[in-house]
Amino acid sequence: MSEERSIGVIGVGWVGLVTATCFAELGHRVIAMDIDAGKVDALRRGEVPIHEPGIEELLERNAERLRFTTEMAEVLEDARLLFCCVDTPPTYSGDADLSRVQAVLAQLGGDGDHALVMKSTVPAGTGEAIRRDRPNLSYVSCPEFLKEGSAVADFMNPDRVVIGADRGDEWAADEVEEIYRIVGAELVRTDVASAEMIKLASNAFLATKISFVNEIANVCEEVGADVSEVARGMGLDRRIGSSFLRAGIGYGGSCFPKDVSALKQLAGNTGYHFQLLTAVIEVNELQKRRVMKKLEKHLGSLVGKKVALLGLAFKPDTDDMREATSLVLASRLQGEGASVRGYDPVAERPARELLPSVEFCDSAEQALESAHAAILVTEWSEFARLDWASLASRMANPLLIDGRNFLDPEKVRAAGFAYEGIGRPNHADEDESGAKSRQR
Repeated sequence: MSEERSIGVIGVGWVGLVTATCFAELGHRVIAMDIDAGKVDALRRGEVPIHEPGIEELLERNAERLRFTTEMAEVLEDARLLFCCVDTPPTYSGDADLSRVQAVLAQLGGDGDHALVMKSTVPAGTGEAIRRDRPNLSYVSCPEFLKEGSAVADFMNPDRVVIGADRGDEWAADEVEEIYRIVGAELVRTDVASAEMIKLASNAFLATKISFVNEIANVCEEVGADVSEVARGMGLDRRIGSSFLRAGIGYGGSCFPKDVSALKQLAGNTGYHFQLLTAVIEVNELQKRRVMKKLEKHLGSLVGKKVALLGLAFKPDTDDMREATSLVLASRLQGEGASVRGYDPVAERPARELLPSVEFCDSAEQALESAHAAILVTEWSEFARLDWASLASRMANPLLIDGRNFLDPEKVRAAGFAYEGIGRPNHADEDESGAKSRQR
């Protein structure tokens, strides 16, 4: 274990809370600050305000090493390294909103006793601007590469740790490097602008892979190929890899949509038109809406139809509803005259605030009762264990749109459902004997 240090964490949202609890787990004393007094009080009581596997256990196990406060003065007094973990949501223009970062800087002043370590995702050039405005404040870019649902494991066993610092701030970068050395990952030491770009470029590339395989899925539907088989064959090429080659109804969450738009806007602000990312964004938006065509093919008009959304969060093992596909689907379904039911094992509370016209159910079984169709939106593991034969008998029309290609098509069809996946062969048109009109 590395030498114990006192570390400050500013902002205890999802990234900040993961960062604070994991640093404590590594043996450091952590003081975490947030302006939300209710959130701070809850954390002091040991209550976790987010759903992220492993966080509650870390918080309990490291209670003596963790302190939560609403006062920046306490953080400045106790810690020299200050990890900035505040949100940088998109503005209407697509740029990153840096108002929370600016609010942090306003409280720090310009002394040379502290180093600001930027975990928040910011555009390339942000560090340069901060150093220009506050030349005495040391600055390090150390972007996060955490995935919701597996953030603790990602923190403790990262693919790499990127540390960006410019001339004069080497001491701060050395301190950050020493803290992370214990996790055993490759350390990438670079300049600040490159570190900032690594984060945006990484997320943009992963989003591009998702949109690419979704385009391939759409072509597969036209020619009778199975995108799951195509992606498997592609992924075995080491130059391509299998990660993020799963077709579905588009990406969402707090990172990909925001970071792709921010990088596109950053390029545009310099006069460069990032054509590829324009297409990535367009494909992702259209992918969600293709579900409507699948429903209408089976049901005709959606007026008066009951449609169940299985899963509401943007991905499993989180309650995050930011840019969730369910938001688009619910809006489009209601716009076409359908009534919408929704079920999610953990995201109902935040979903209720965003989907006031949706009927929320306590179980998948309740959501599917008398429904004309179901859309699997989030691949929660419990959906794989459902008794689909029993559910088919309880629906007004047993139709399942598997938006994540999560279930076995043959088993679902054998249970009595009409099944549609994404980029999978379509066997909906069958003759009266049940023979498939088109063979694989």
